[in-house]
Amino acid sequence: MRRTAFALTFLLAIPLAAQQAPRVATDPSLLSVERIFASRDFRQEGMSPVRWLDDSTYTDVEASSSGHGADLVRVDAASGKKSVLVSAAQLTPAGAGAPLAIEDYAWSGDHRKLLVFTNSARVWRENTRGDFWVLDLGSGKLEKLGGAKAKPSTLQFAKFSPDGSRVAYVREHNLYVESLGNQRITQLTKDGSVTTINGTFDWVYEEELYMRDGFRWSPDGKNIAYWQLDADGVRDFLLIDNTDSLYSFVKKVQYPKAGTTNSAARVGVVSADGGKTTWLQIPGDPRENYLARMDWADNSSEVAVQQLNRRQTQNTLWFGNASDGTVRQVLVEKDSAWLDIWDDHVGYGPGPSLHWFDGGKSFFWLSERDGWRHAYVVGRDGTMRLVTKGAYDVMKVDAIDTKGGWLYYDASPDNATQMQLWRIRLDGSAAPERLTPATARGVHDYDISPNGTWAIHSTSSWGTPQTIDVVRLPSHAVARTIVTNDALKARLATLKQGPSEFFQVDVGGGVKLDGWMMKPADFDPAKKYPVLFYVYGEPAAQTVVDSYGGSRWLWHLMLTQKGYIVASVDNRGTPGPKGRAWRKAVLDQIGALRVKEQSAAALAIAKRPYVDSTRIGVWGWSGGGSSTLLLMFRAPNVYRMGMAVAPVADVHNYDTIYQERYVGLPSTDSLAYRDASAVNFVDGLKGDLLVVHGSGDDNVHYQGTEQLINALVAANKPFTMMEYPNRTHGIYEGRGTTVHLFNLLTRYLQEHLPAGPSVTP
Repeated sequence: MRRTAFALTFLLAIPLAAQQAPRVATDPSLLSVERIFASRDFRQEGMSPVRWLDDSTYTDVEASSSGHGADLVRVDAASGKKSVLVSAAQLTPAGAGAPLAIEDYAWSGDHRKLLVFTNSARVWRENTRGDFWVLDLGSGKLEKLGGAKAKPSTLQFAKFSPDGSRVAYVREHNLYVESLGNQRITQLTKDGSVTTINGTFDWVYEEELYMRDGFRWSPDGKNIAYWQLDADGVRDFLLIDNTDSLYSFVKKVQYPKAGTTNSAARVGVVSADGGKTTWLQIPGDPRENYLARMDWADNSSEVAVQQLNRRQTQNTLWFGNASDGTVRQVLVEKDSAWLDIWDDHVGYGPGPSLHWFDGGKSFFWLSERDGWRHAYVVGRDGTMRLVTKGAYDVMKVDAIDTKGGWLYYDASPDNATQMQLWRIRLDGSAAPERLTPATARGVHDYDISPNGTWAIHSTSSWGTPQTIDVVRLPSHAVARTIVTNDALKARLATLKQGPSEFFQVDVGGGVKLDGWMMKPADFDPAKKYPVLFYVYGEPAAQTVVDSYGGSRWLWHLMLTQKGYIVASVDNRGTPGPKGRAWRKAVLDQIGALRVKEQSAAALAIAKRPYVDSTRIGVWGWSGGGSSTLLLMFRAPNVYRMGMAVAPVADVHNYDTIYQERYVGLPSTDSLAYRDASAVNFVDGLKGDLLVVHGSGDDNVHYQGTEQLINALVAANKPFTMMEYPNRTHGIYEGRGTTVHLFNLLTRYLQEHLPAGPSVTP
């Protein structure tokens, strides 16, 4: 039910060709659903994948001057001077009429070979299956990996060996190693199947632990460590397709619902030349624990594995002997609520789950053990030393410059809606230093060069699309601006807009919640306006973030043009940089707490003289759809209307890892499950309710909405329902779907929460 660690994804992945042709607005200052979601009027420029070659140069993908395909260019960070490193012609297979489309790429360690990912196919959330090609820059030879037996778009996670002579990859649940030059293929595992999964993961590991790539080369290139999942016993959830053939058929998804059987995971080491796997002897029932992270422990003899217990209250770090499988415990992290798993890594590929330094004697570890998410240095014996100190959270590690002695990280000690780059001495000898300029607002992201000299810096703020530039560190002086989005900014400036504000609202008990509000363009404080609240409210995402917002922000702006105030508030339990106690306040009350704090915020805002307290609405998607249902049922005197998109009506239906992390186990935490499930409170519904769901949703199953319908019918509660056949959780597949959906939401809102001001009596 979540999308990103820091902010809910506002930009929907909508293929333009799949949408309806836009209707041209007569007034260019006004927005329409068609203009927002089906035209290119508001397309934001970005940047293709960048790879640092060294501390002063990087590679980028640019349209070829030949007019066909793309070139890979070397760019000097300081001057911006470019030279073609790999031309589109070099990436054209023999006999092909066009060059390969570069969807992603990686360099061998010596930068003499290029690995290109293309012709990809979707696996649940992302396109992780495809074709891989290797270009030898010296000989110019371009080879497709996989051999004659490999079907198109079936290879996953191809990676060079450390010396660049071989590539390993996953194909149809088995691991392979292919020698470059002679294309000799060695199959490392042969038991791969629907239920025996080698080198990748099942649905729930991918969705909730962000795990896709399931194998790692040893530093010496002799062995590969990999996950194997045994999904036998995990029940299939059946999605019924009624529209794509004359007779309906079933799509199966291995999906462990809360309290049911999980896949059993284990980690093994196998020679890159083939042979028997040595399995690590990690204790505990493999179906009642998760192996949440794994990598080599900065040598070729030990593998570091993080093991979460099923309730996710304990994370044990084990070091396993690659030769005999024996393990030793290095440290144990515990939390009475739950533990999150963090990687001190950003960028291409899976990266290390631990970042080593000091010649392999120490690694970094993030922990909330003192009440804040801080960085620690940990020795191989488990001794810990705190690096970051104080009442603030380390939200992400951007880079570790062991040569210069600096840790670069994201934090925002004073404003949970923003994010900046900071650095601190690795030895903790100096106070943290903010590198993002003090005058800069918004959310900032950095791709830092290997030694911390340069960074590619992208930033956006409320209603302002991203700018991408190259900055010097630590001064943050801008050397060059790569992306301005000036055309989009100019177009946005022509739109009819009212005032917007970020604020804090006191909901009692010393708790102040962050919020934002967008007011109508012709706002008159002497009149009263309806308010539509946009809600999420769960631990997976914030909605109150000082970033652009994309198409969702534009739709909200369109509503203000029609006479609505649109607002959003983040209750406790959302993942802002406000400390452990804030984030984990929802333990055992994930339903009640958000109802209490969201409704209290709505009532406080309703007291503003320009708010019509009789016209308060709420809407949300996924976890926000769940929140909408809870608010409509449990705070019915506050909200006149609600629109719940893809909600979880009964949390028993959702997956093990997510739901058990926040609500516990159904067998021991039944009261918490009742509290979190809106289906138990339908008797409270008084206002107008719209429920929208895709019947092909593999994430939040349509089953739950059908159960909700039964409960509403039994309680004789009127409501409106819209099903989108075979659409997944994003409800965007098929021609015209997104335009239709947002027109539906707009129309329902206008019919059930009348727009426009009323004169104050």
